[in-house]
Amino acid sequence: MRLGIDLGGTKIEIIALDDDGATLARERVATPSGDYAGTIRAIGDLVKGVEARLGRTGSVGLATPGALSAKTGLMKNANSVVLNGRPLDRDIEAHLRRPVRMENDANCLALSEAVDGAAAGAAVVFAAILGTGVGGGLVVGGEIVTGRNRIAGEWGHNPLPWPQRDELPGEPCYCGKAGCIETFLSGSGLARAYTARTGRTLAAHDVAAAAAHGDAAAQAALDVWQDRLARGLASVVNIVDPDVIVLGGGLSNIDAVYEGLPGRLARYAFSDAIETRIARAQHGDSSGVRGAAWLWPAHKVE
Repeated sequence: MRLGIDLGGTKIEIIALDDDGATLARERVATPSGDYAGTIRAIGDLVKGVEARLGRTGSVGLATPGALSAKTGLMKNANSVVLNGRPLDRDIEAHLRRPVRMENDANCLALSEAVDGAAAGAAVVFAAILGTGVGGGLVVGGEIVTGRNRIAGEWGHNPLPWPQRDELPGEPCYCGKAGCIETFLSGSGLARAYTARTGRTLAAHDVAAAAAHGDAAAQAALDVWQDRLARGLASVVNIVDPDVIVLGGGLSNIDAVYEGLPGRLARYAFSDAIETRIARAQHGDSSGVRGAAWLWPAHKVE
C-alpha cells in the first residue's frame, strides 16, 4: 500500500492506493495556519488514522510547496513560508519513525499524470500548475527530473517572454523579483488583467465565467491571459519539447484554454508546426496527492 500526502497552504490531504492505483482511502484536514509543529502532528495523525482504519502499513510520499535545498537540506521557495528553513523531511520521518519520500507538488502532479493520467505512456511530460501560484514539474521516462539545484520546472519564476510595453516592469513577486510569469498567470494575474481593462474587481473564476457568458471585457482579459500563457509555455517547449503539457490548478478548469492555447502556442514556439498535446489533468486536484503516493515503487515499505 502507498500513502500519498499533499501538504497545501489551506488543507492537508492523504490518499491510500493499492498496487494498481485504486483508491483505498482518502481524507482531508485543514492545515494548521502558521504552525509548523502542528503541521507535523496533523500529517502524523492522518497517516496513523488511515493505517489503523485499513489495518495495513504503507510507504509514505509527500507533495509540498517549494523544495529541499541541495545546499542546506532545508525547505526553500515555499509560498507557505512557515515551511521555509525547516528540515521538513527529517522532522516527518522522526515523527513517523520511518522513511519518507518528498517532492515538490508540481513534480508530483507531473508524475501522477505520467503514470496513469492524461499523459500516461508519454516519454516527456511537463505539468504546469495554474492557480494561486504557478508551478511546473518535469517527468522523463517515468522519472521526475529535479535538477542539480532541485528547481527543474520552475517556469513561473522566469520573466514573461516577449513582454509588451504595458507589461513592463511587471508586478513584484514574492520571490523578490518583478515581472515573473507567476504574477501574470496566477489567479490574481487574470483578475488584474480584467481590472486593467474595466477598473472593476472580479475574481479569476468569475472572469472566466463572465467570458463564457459573452461579456466582452472579460473575454478580452481572458484573451490577454491566454496569450501570456502561450508565451510562457512556448519558452518551455523551446527548451524541453515535451510530448504532453498537462495543466492543473484551478485555472486549468477554464474550458476555453484548450480551444485557443494550441494555436497561440504554435505562434510563439520555434518550429514550423507544434504537435505538443495540451491536456487537462485527468486526476484534477487529486494529482498531487496521487503523485506523492507514486514516489514509492510497488511493494516497497521500509
